[in-house]
Amino acid sequence: MQKYIVVTGGTKGIGRAIVDKFAAEGFHIITCSRHLPDLDKLKLDIEQAYTFSKVFYLAADVSQEGEVRRFLDYIKSLKVKVDVLVNNAGFFVPGEIHQEDDTVLRQMINTNLYSAYDLTKGLVTDMIKRRDGHIFTICSTASITAYTNGGSYCIAKHALYGMTRVLREELKPHNIRVTAVLPGATYTASWEGVDLPQDRFMKSEDVAFAIWNAHCVSKQTVIEELLLRPQLGDI
Repeated sequence: MQKYIVVTGGTKGIGRAIVDKFAAEGFHIITCSRHLPDLDKLKLDIEQAYTFSKVFYLAADVSQEGEVRRFLDYIKSLKVKVDVLVNNAGFFVPGEIHQEDDTVLRQMINTNLYSAYDLTKGLVTDMIKRRDGHIFTICSTASITAYTNGGSYCIAKHALYGMTRVLREELKPHNIRVTAVLPGATYTASWEGVDLPQDRFMKSEDVAFAIWNAHCVSKQTVIEELLLRPQLGDI
């Protein structure tokens, strides 16, 4: 039976690597991004590389509640069973709490936390009915380690990690696996232009590979957390 994965922010970075990995393994992809041309290109690339995988997409900004609802409506209109949900959408703005703009925390919470909260709530009911599903949230080492210049990003990622831990406890009796993914510095567009060698960072593909492996263990087992760091440590 064909399987489906939902990945928010699937056109770049870790999200794109997850899309590639699961498509290579035979999954159909459902994704969103703010930029339609990026989604058009993703569909073309994936369906050419993996002819057995189809890409369904919607241009949406999941930092806005109405846009999350629109994406949920789109997913439900496909009338498919979502096997895996990856809450990946997010962004990072450096800064210190006492100096950053008053709007930054709200932006971080809306994008990094509420999008995952709203999308999960919208899809988990069907998973509960089926007693099947796997939810991944892309947290961060910033979810467990406070650091200077992390500001509101650390706050939002701490909250996302807390949400994931609560979900794990709530969904145990419903046979739904919940995994928190906590990557350290991964080379994506966010780090472009930084005066550090690229091999100092983790690869997005490595994060995607770890997620795939966590999904592949038997359903008697859940990998609750994936903590990944560059071999030489945090940046």
